[in-house]
Formats: sequence, C-alpha cells, structure tokens
Amino acid sequence: MLDLGTNNCRLLIATPDGRGGFRVVDSFSRIVRLGEGVGASGLLSPAALDRTIAALKVCADHIARHKVRHVRAIATQAARLARNSDVLVARAKEEAGLDLEVISAEEEADLAALGCAPLIGKKYRGALVFDIGGGSTEIIWLAKSPKGPPQSRLATSVPMGVVSLAESHATTTGRAAFEAMRDDLVARFKPFAEQMQGFDVTRNHLLGTSGTVTTLAAIALKLPRYNRTKVDGSWHATAHMLKVVDRLVDLDTDALARIGSIGRERADLMLPGCAIFAAICSLWPSNMLRVADRGLREGMLRQLAELG
Repeated sequence: MLDLGTNNCRLLIATPDGRGGFRVVDSFSRIVRLGEGVGASGLLSPAALDRTIAALKVCADHIARHKVRHVRAIATQAARLARNSDVLVARAKEEAGLDLEVISAEEEADLAALGCAPLIGKKYRGALVFDIGGGSTEIIWLAKSPKGPPQSRLATSVPMGVVSLAESHATTTGRAAFEAMRDDLVARFKPFAEQMQGFDVTRNHLLGTSGTVTTLAAIALKLPRYNRTKVDGSWHATAHMLKVVDRLVDLDTDALARIGSIGRERADLMLPGCAIFAAICSLWPSNMLRVADRGLREGMLRQLAELG
C-alpha cells in the first residue's frame, strides 16, 4: 500500500497473519514535498515531480523485491489541487510502473479513520481522529458500535495542512506567528465543531496520526531518536503535550532541527503542525490523547481484509 501525500511518500508491505490481521513485511518513507508551491501556482513543480518520481521508483523496487501481488497506490491533497496531476499519474506509470489513484477528500478521511480505529480506548465511547497532513487535515468523530467496528458520526477534510499553512503565512517561527496560525485553524475548524452535537470530551479521547503528533509524542517520551514501537499506541495527557508545544514555540528552525526526533527535514514544518494540533485541542479539549503511527496505508489494508 502506497500513500503519496503533500509532504511524504510512504509505502507499507504486509501479508495476512492468519488471524484476520496483517504482518508488516517492509516499509519505506521519504519526505518529497510534492505540494510545494501548489497553493500559489496550482501546479506540481518540475522539481517536486522529480523528487516524487525518484521516491516512487524506490517504492517500486521494494514492491518487486517482495513480489507483491496486490498493490494500491493513492495520492491525496496536492494531487487533488494540482491542474497537472495527470503528469504525475502518467510519470508514475511510465517511470515507476505504478498505477497512481488520486482519491477524494472523503475517501482519505474514511481510510484514516479505518486505519486508526483499533486504537480507540476500551473505556471510551469513541474518539476524535485527526490526521494532520501536508495539504489537508482530516477530522473524524468515530463512535463505538454495539455490533461491529466503530462508525463515523461526522467527518471533514479541511484543505490546510503543514505545507499549505506554512506557505499561507509570511512567518512561521516565533510565538506571534504560532498564535496567528493557530487562530487561523481554529476559525477553519470551528464550523465543524459546532455540528458535533452530543460530542462529550470526557467520554471521547483524541486520536492523532501524522508526523506532527508522532514527533510530539517522541519528544514527550524523551526518546533520543524516533522509535515507532514506542510511539504507536502511546497515551499522553493532552495538557502535557501542549506543554511540549509551548517549549517548541520559541525555538528557531536550527534549534528545532537539532532535536533528534524532528531533524532537518521536518524542522521548518514543525510549528505549523503544532499550530494545527493546538487548534484541535482548543476546540475539542479532551484530557487524553492517543498517538497512532498508522493511517491511510493501514486503512487500505483493513479495507482489503474486509473485502476478503
């Protein structure tokens, strides 16, 4: 399963484990910044296309090495927005041998929810799932069902993620810039929050998936470098995570890059991601957050399992 987002290209190769689930065989992730400049130009740039095709070729090599029989490759917000996404799809096929499918915002939200659903806490009625991407942020209210898997009560995709937010603000470092970005996202999310009649922050927890929230979790856990096994499924007091955010807000890009779990590639997008996270916490002030290092790819795998 391949997920080509606005910022990242991610591959997950898995095999059925015989118990209705999957065992991960191989994975790959690379920051490609496909959506760089799309908000202003409406086009995928030649440089972004070249970076992305290079990553897709690596994915194709992994797929061939493992002799994968069922491949699904999707592209999300940047490809949805770009007028020349047909060039991306054509090059992916011609140069990497991959059939790339540009999915809708609604399907992206559904897949993110499906991938994260197993992490809803046992003592809760449901969770607010959020996926902070490069070009969009998906928010889904998942409620437990007496029979069967959790069901989506409400879902939305807001066309603003870490890349697009950074490009829409002249400055993305410092406390004033952080607060401006956070307030921007509060205004964008608020109409959706107002639709959520019956959502109880004491009976639902936050369930976050994305580079932003997994990186915050790694910092909160005081990991010297990122470790998926420690981050995925970890529980955090929301107030503590917001304190981590508060510590990061006053750091410049170089200082952020020196934090092991952030690094140079993610440093300039860390505060826009923190602003989106803080906006979500402001509108849905649940006490607890569970972090998922999973999402669209796992959702595609679960969808495949359900289809038999």
